[in-house]
Amino acid sequence: MSQPDFRLPDLRFVPTEAVFPHEYHDLQRTMPLVERLRESGTLKNPPIVTQGGDGMRVEPRFVVLDGANRSTAARAAGWPHILVQCVRYESPTVELHTWFHALTADARETLEQGMAGIKGLDFGRQDRLHARAMLARREALACVVLNEGDVIVVRGGRTLHERNELLNALVHLYQDRVPYTRVTSDSLSAARKEHPEVQALVIFPRFDPAEVIDLASAGEFLPAGITRHLIRWRALRVNIPIALCEDTTMSLDQKNEWLARWTQDRLTKREVRFYEEPTVLYDE
Repeated sequence: MSQPDFRLPDLRFVPTEAVFPHEYHDLQRTMPLVERLRESGTLKNPPIVTQGGDGMRVEPRFVVLDGANRSTAARAAGWPHILVQCVRYESPTVELHTWFHALTADARETLEQGMAGIKGLDFGRQDRLHARAMLARREALACVVLNEGDVIVVRGGRTLHERNELLNALVHLYQDRVPYTRVTSDSLSAARKEHPEVQALVIFPRFDPAEVIDLASAGEFLPAGITRHLIRWRALRVNIPIALCEDTTMSLDQKNEWLARWTQDRLTKREVRFYEEPTVLYDE
């Protein structure tokens, strides 16, 4: 049995303007989050990023895998730098999974009427087994489960970018009109056990990390709430002073030198703790 690899998370300050989300974020949360960060005075949990880009740039670019609202708030607040945790976008460091959207209220009518108006989108009913097979082969953009035996298969687009544009159009049909929650099971009956009011379940395909980076590098966003990243050795409760992120008198190198001293001090005082097992926190 292999021994666990207890490596410290790669924490670093990076230019805020070099950090880009890979999915749409909730703009309504940006300014309230800016105020909450200022009131708390600390950045508790740094955004998770991976280095991306086209390889032609002198300065690195970072794609946010988790923490889009925090990084967007930092940009809105005018911070010159932000603390991030940089990870390699590969297993076992990062596992990419998919969220599914469990819709309530008048989901059926909203979807069926809305999809008919999206140019380039094709949809039709299939049996459950065939629908799942089409999604697995990436012949479908998504599947909408209305009942266990009533599935709408949504298709369209030839390239990754065309498919992503149509997928965004599909999600935009309901994300501001129909209440929904993210679930990890692609079973409608399982979703209804937790949320009896669910009327439909939108199932998305599983994306590959290369697709996420490709879209982000092109300045395109996946719909919010689809990608689900599981991060090994995620840094939590770092509690870096916001004033350090806001400081315009210190250079990036000076801030990272400060961070190196701060990290060594935490290690010396034995204030850094690794949790190998899954952990449930009750104070988040």
